[in-house]
Amino acid sequence: MASETDQQTPEQQSTGSTPGPGGRKPRIVIVGGGHVGLTVAMRLQKQLEPGEARITVIDPQSHMTYQPFLPEAAAGSIEPRHIVVPLRQTLRRSEVLTAQVTCIDYGNRELTATLADGTEEHVTYDVLVVVPGSVSKALPIPGLSERGVGFKTIGEAIYLRNHVLSRLDIAASTSDVKLRRRLLTFVFIGGGYAGIEAMAELESMSREAVPSYRTLDTGDMRWILIEATGRIMPEVSAPMGEYTRRILEERGIEVKTDTTVKTLTDGHVVLSDGDEFDADTIAWTAGVKPHPMLEDSDLPRDAKGRVECTPKLQVRGTQEVFAAGDCAAVPDLTSDDEDAMCSPSAQHAVRQARVLADNIVASLRGHELRDYRHRHAGSVAGLGLYQGAAEVYGIKLKGLPAWVLHRVYHLAKLPTARLKARILGDWLLELPLRRQTVALGELHDPRAEFVRAANTRGLPSEHGRAG
Repeated sequence: MASETDQQTPEQQSTGSTPGPGGRKPRIVIVGGGHVGLTVAMRLQKQLEPGEARITVIDPQSHMTYQPFLPEAAAGSIEPRHIVVPLRQTLRRSEVLTAQVTCIDYGNRELTATLADGTEEHVTYDVLVVVPGSVSKALPIPGLSERGVGFKTIGEAIYLRNHVLSRLDIAASTSDVKLRRRLLTFVFIGGGYAGIEAMAELESMSREAVPSYRTLDTGDMRWILIEATGRIMPEVSAPMGEYTRRILEERGIEVKTDTTVKTLTDGHVVLSDGDEFDADTIAWTAGVKPHPMLEDSDLPRDAKGRVECTPKLQVRGTQEVFAAGDCAAVPDLTSDDEDAMCSPSAQHAVRQARVLADNIVASLRGHELRDYRHRHAGSVAGLGLYQGAAEVYGIKLKGLPAWVLHRVYHLAKLPTARLKARILGDWLLELPLRRQTVALGELHDPRAEFVRAANTRGLPSEHGRAG
């Protein structure tokens, strides 16, 4: 690798320009087709001339999920299909490989990807973009892996919606008081944006659904938010966090701060404050960690497992490897603390993606790369229908104005016009028509009914007799 770098011109060494061997067009490989990877690929398609470079996007999924809208998709305000972007339809000038990257060998400019059929493919690159994102950061709490469910994917959002509504169905049909109490107890662990928005939307949905059940009352439900630190929503100021807590508590949601979970075995929740109860719904939203795929790479990482980057979004010690988003430790040049890193927020991730794409184009053309510099503008959160909390450039908004800003902001950030139109249509239909609150649990095991029918023993029917 050193000899290859020594052969580059001084300008190429400073920018990371790496022409393809034999004069062929360089190959840009993007590991991760999430919001950052999609943004990078779309921007590269727009800025690169035809034939200037070959773009390959690798991800286990064939679509990108716009995660900020997962809570509304779970609550039924948005059709789940409308928050996903098909990669192949959007990236028509790129090669999309549906596979899981299992190893990055920077020394040989090669990565290993496992295809859907289990075979391995070795992919070489000239420029590498490492943006696999993050996964749920689970702790070794007894019962968590058996009873908990995360909230990072469209599948998890749909599952939680169906699960919560099915608990109402079962509770309305049983006379067992103990079972009923367990079914109507909903626990969310983690008081950041993800946990609060998911819980608030699902609680709002359930509150709207309960009047349809003659034997249920909203007071029968118990919603509990558990946070290990002393406050919720650390992304905003303390007063806004307290406002959010007050809004949730006014709706009957129990907010437990400075509280940890000791055990969840068989759905029996034991908390550090001495509270014990049974719950049939346990959602884990207590943080994320960099994608574990990074452990099988020779890229430099910090104590949190993130790839170490320069302000130009190049991986430290490399010229042709870039990273951004949740998996990257990017210096925060707007902070007075020289050791500060950008927070793992969607706002930083998307803005980093744009700078990253521009820097790749600059490196290919031998131009100077620029630093990523952006001061966090603030945060917006939806807390169920017509309720929200927002703090943007120091301006605090509450209630309906914050809820409207939340929707407008994220609508503007959606990556395609097609998605914008579909989601806007969902919202407009929601005004005169109530959203549907029905559980479709069979989605999670669609063959169950057929298998039962196929395995039913008895005399064959007339249609089943041969001849």
